[in-house]
Amino acid sequence: MGKIIGIDLGTTNSCVAVMEGGEAVVIANAEGARTTPSVVAFAKTGERMVGQVAKRQAITNPDRTISSIKREMGTSHKVTIDNKNYTPQEISAMILQKLKADAESYLGQTVTEAVITVPAYFTDAQRQATKDAGKIAGLDVKRIINEP
Repeated sequence: MGKIIGIDLGTTNSCVAVMEGGEAVVIANAEGARTTPSVVAFAKTGERMVGQVAKRQAITNPDRTISSIKREMGTSHKVTIDNKNYTPQEISAMILQKLKADAESYLGQTVTEAVITVPAYFTDAQRQATKDAGKIAGLDVKRIINEP
């Protein structure tokens, strides 16, 4: 059985951890940081960027950079880039995919299961949207739990 990762999908930053020897270990991302900016951007070439690289280019590419998407979870809000509509779940899934890839790189194995935190005030619709984002990212979300 593979490891189950824990993800804090934040408005500004996100992080991923895994239990090792009875303790939660925060996994550094590909850039070496313990948190990943919750930012997605699309270059004019169509290339998708997530995390620090997306945040770095936000000033020069503001119309194609998406941040704070967590605030739109559970709503019908859409982001349009190159005539394609993206739901908050799809954008969040891109962030989750990056965290999943960072965890897989650290663990040296495929990750298929996760627990994701949400604010205690999140509605059922927002919780379901978060679970859907996990599914889109290729994760079987075992639980949605309240942030401490």
